Amino acid sequence: MAAARAPLRQTGVDPSVTVNDLLAHYGLFAVFAGSGIEGEPFALAGGILAHRAALPLWQVMIAASLGSCTVDQFWFFLARYFRDDRWVARLSRRPAFADAIDLIERRPTMFILLFRFAYGLRAIAPVAIGSSQVSAWRFVPLTIVASAIWGPIFVTIGYMFGTTLERYLPHSTATIIFVVMAFALISILCTRAALRRRSLRGS
Repeated sequence: MAAARAPLRQTGVDPSVTVNDLLAHYGLFAVFAGSGIEGEPFALAGGILAHRAALPLWQVMIAASLGSCTVDQFWFFLARYFRDDRWVARLSRRPAFADAIDLIERRPTMFILLFRFAYGLRAIAPVAIGSSQVSAWRFVPLTIVASAIWGPIFVTIGYMFGTTLERYLPHSTATIIFVVMAFALISILCTRAALRRRSLRGS
């Protein structure tokens, strides 16, 4: 019996680790990174998991807001200091970039506050703002305020959607995670496909 258990000990895998343990250690970081990189799908997913008590609701809201704010600042300052780089020039040829510049020139403050809520603009807007004449002194505080509003809104929507999921899915956190990840992946693929079609029509 001891010999049979030896290979399991040698693998370094703890059989007592559960899905909830993994969420406790990495869940908030996943919400932080996902909300910053892909936006709404991960904020919604965090809200769903908070409804299942897999993650604390208020911490999910903070993680989503911080992730969004951090990544937006990163792209803004990258575009600000490398505005003549080829990758900025390549992005500037996209229709969404031209739309963003037009809105920035007309309503810079309103655009900074609302772009993360606009379909098709969220990913490219910080780069467009960074390559514009908008100062960092304006962008930084406004994007902090906007992110602090954006995170709780979409996490709360996900939390409310969790009520609906609870009616149709068994009380299994692993099942919920599978559904949430599938939902996030489908949302990301659909968004990118729509943006690609728009880019092709504009070219």
